[in-house]
Amino acid sequence: MSILIINIKELIQVRDQNTLKVSGKDMQHLPTIKNAFLLIKNGEISDFGRMESCKNMVADKTIDATDKLVLPTWCDSHTHIVFAGNREQEFVDRINGLSYEDIANRGGGILNSAARLNAKGFGEESPIESNNTRAGRAANRRVEVKLVN
Repeated sequence: MSILIINIKELIQVRDQNTLKVSGKDMQHLPTIKNAFLLIKNGEISDFGRMESCKNMVADKTIDATDKLVLPTWCDSHTHIVFAGNREQEFVDRINGLSYEDIANRGGGILNSAARLNAKGFGEESPIESNNTRAGRAANRRVEVKLVN
């Protein structure tokens, strides 16, 4: 299966060389191509560039992305509880070259965020099912999370 995305207003985060990761000050540079195309074959990006280079390309499916931005990406998911606060400034700090240690010393970071959360289990004092069965105990494993200011 191949997909050709054409007339992309701006193709974002394109690099000439294979880059394993971008971090720190390197994140200040966001390479783009205006008026671009993107060709995907069997779920992988096989070609991209300016629309002038896209002549005579064919694909199983063509998507016209006129006036749209495209950001091809891979996302590494997290498996921990979502923090209930705002840590946007830490992202900016990392872009500006601060280390995780610097951010933590300024009162940020995941450990400081976790310390602001207060969790309490209710399985024993306020069960919704009987604690006499395995299924009941499993149903009673719940936590209430509150942000502590």
